[in-house]
Amino acid sequence: MSEFLTPVFWAGLLQIIAIDLVLSGDNAVVIALACRRLQPEQRKIGIFWGVAGAVSLRVVLTAFAASLLGYPWLKLIGGLLLLWIGVKLLLPDGEGEHEINPATSVAGAVKTIIVADFVMSVDNVIGVAGAAGDSLVLLGIGLAVSIPVIVWSSQVIMKSMERFPVIVTLGAGLLGWVAGGMIVGDPLLRVWMMAQPGWMRPAVGVLGVGLVLGLARLLGRRAVAGSGRQIL
Repeated sequence: MSEFLTPVFWAGLLQIIAIDLVLSGDNAVVIALACRRLQPEQRKIGIFWGVAGAVSLRVVLTAFAASLLGYPWLKLIGGLLLLWIGVKLLLPDGEGEHEINPATSVAGAVKTIIVADFVMSVDNVIGVAGAAGDSLVLLGIGLAVSIPVIVWSSQVIMKSMERFPVIVTLGAGLLGWVAGGMIVGDPLLRVWMMAQPGWMRPAVGVLGVGLVLGLARLLGRRAVAGSGRQIL
């Protein structure tokens, strides 16, 4: 029970919820697209079972990823990958996204939602596992809290992100912060980190934030050169 009383636990819980909210907007779109040709009464059934299957699969994958992060090199690699996920979050959307064929049956919609969520959830899995650190309790509570919020308020979240793009920028910065913590938390660097001053870990987190925002801005400017669009 003492774990629940620490600021580290609550900070990690808030990070998990924030990461899931920021990275699950596309998953909510997939759910809507997959079920849009179903009858209204079938739509609710398709969404329920599709989300239930996708959530179950994501919980298993995230727990598996979290257990692997105790091995040397994996946190280092995961942190670097998470930095790139943060960068991609801020880059201009590519063409042809969300090309989901609408299903004509509940079973087809459920299958589409589960498969699409599996393909699109790599970033969520890595980000949430990194924020949870070595605590499976924190991981379970974080997913239990954030996933229902995503399912029932996904449209509100997506509209908020469109209206206030700074939410996405803050989310990408959070991924950079978590990535920095993952990298310095790798077993290969543990002994070296123990010999460093206390400000080193947060400094690496700040560096991760700067790398994500800076690299996204640089690549975004190159991608939209001459188009008049602006990267936040």
